[in-house]
Amino acid sequence: MRIDAHQHFWLMAARRGEWPPPELGPIHRDFLPPDLLPLLLESGIDGTILVQTLCSEADTAFMLDLAERHSVIRGVVGWTDLKAPDAPQRVQALASHPKLKGLRPMVQAEAADWLDDPAIDPAAAAMAEWGLSFDALVLPPHLPSLLRFARRHPALSIVIDHAAKTDIAHGGTPGWAEDMAALGGLPNVRCKLSGLLTEAGERTGIDDIRPYVERLIALFGTDRLLWGSDWPVLRLAGDYPGWLEMCRQLVPAAAHDAVFGGNAATFYRLG
Repeated sequence: MRIDAHQHFWLMAARRGEWPPPELGPIHRDFLPPDLLPLLLESGIDGTILVQTLCSEADTAFMLDLAERHSVIRGVVGWTDLKAPDAPQRVQALASHPKLKGLRPMVQAEAADWLDDPAIDPAAAAMAEWGLSFDALVLPPHLPSLLRFARRHPALSIVIDHAAKTDIAHGGTPGWAEDMAALGGLPNVRCKLSGLLTEAGERTGIDDIRPYVERLIALFGTDRLLWGSDWPVLRLAGDYPGWLEMCRQLVPAAAHDAVFGGNAATFYRLG
């Protein structure tokens, strides 16, 4: 089974005042399953994980509705306020939906120590209890606090989205490799092989991306890397078949079943 572990759908009518802005023309429009299905068929992808893009429970409901109507969506990573007083109850309610596999706070927009706040701990414990995973949408400055968070919650399965968006365009973010190495040493942390092209500026050739993929393989092993397209955001820097083929060339052939499907099926409990 081949799984795209990270993609998005959205309706611009629900995003007034939200990203993406009009100047990002390739992605400033609606994106729904009929837009992606031809690419999945062309690329031999059997299913996807649909990931939130708004801090809104209405967005989560929108995604779950799509998942109920389109079997290619194997799982949804939604959103709820993980620091709300009733967050554990919200987590339990969301976990009752069979296609809700994880939650993602948009940490990249928050202070570097946002994950250190103990207010998030009851929700994180509830996520672990109810079998939901934690997608960590972080930037390099958040990695030390993510390490502390992951150590506080060893039973919580965590995946780092987009390799924490290191600044490939300028040769990488100082300290990123060291911080990722510390996280890679924790058994409950995984990483998505996604989003690299959109951080690469003009450095989008395979030899530009190769050092970062090789570093991720060294730190997490091919058993803890999940390939994702980050489509349609990917359209800002490349195309679906091109990114998939680049990663196929960079990941050892013996690990393709794991990185391009098996690891996502295990992490998101796809059955």
